[in-house]
Amino acid sequence: MSLYDLLANAVRRLYDARIDTPPVLETTAYFPGAARFVSAWSEIRDEALSLPERVQSIPRFHEIMPAQAEISANDGKDWRLFILKVYGAEVEKNMAACPKLAELVSSTPDVLSASLSFLAPGKHIPRHRGPFRGVLRYQLGLSVPFDAQGRPAAVLALNDVEHRVGNGQQLLWDDTYPHEVWNNSDQMRLVLLLDVRRPHMPFDLRVLSRALIASVGMVARVRGVA
Repeated sequence: MSLYDLLANAVRRLYDARIDTPPVLETTAYFPGAARFVSAWSEIRDEALSLPERVQSIPRFHEIMPAQAEISANDGKDWRLFILKVYGAEVEKNMAACPKLAELVSSTPDVLSASLSFLAPGKHIPRHRGPFRGVLRYQLGLSVPFDAQGRPAAVLALNDVEHRVGNGQQLLWDDTYPHEVWNNSDQMRLVLLLDVRRPHMPFDLRVLSRALIASVGMVARVRGVA
């Protein structure tokens, strides 16, 4: 087991013992700022779709986080992330490329990280768990392919329950629950992914969360991610 896995498991156990919420959460209660992103989803999509000529220069997830090669480099198909912000550290050139999204991210204090996720046709992200229940994952569909039944072809299996997030649709979820993703189509799937600060935590966990978030942001700067 890697050092990352050991640390992630230790942090996960600490938070799991104190926080008991379901895999999917209501945005109105846990991320009210989501409404601003939904309202602007088509503008965000248009900005994101203006990037295709640069997609091949957008790093794959395992190139950003080598410890995640098992879920990113597993099948030879791409999962690329255009990162605008990572745990408080903004990527200035990427923010400049998406001004509307950048404005929303900068003016929503609970948004810790923001990225545009490009999932290649046929890509499978294997079952895994996030490390840190102090942060929630927000997903907004931007350009999602559909299957023969007219459903979003990309599937998120979260705690063994399937979720299909279509264009302009959102999902706020806890990525410390086991999850995996398939793009069951011959087209790229594009979504906005935000990591947002979890509210309603005990005071000591809020303090610990701030420290963890600051340390991850510092590592991102040292590695040149931001």
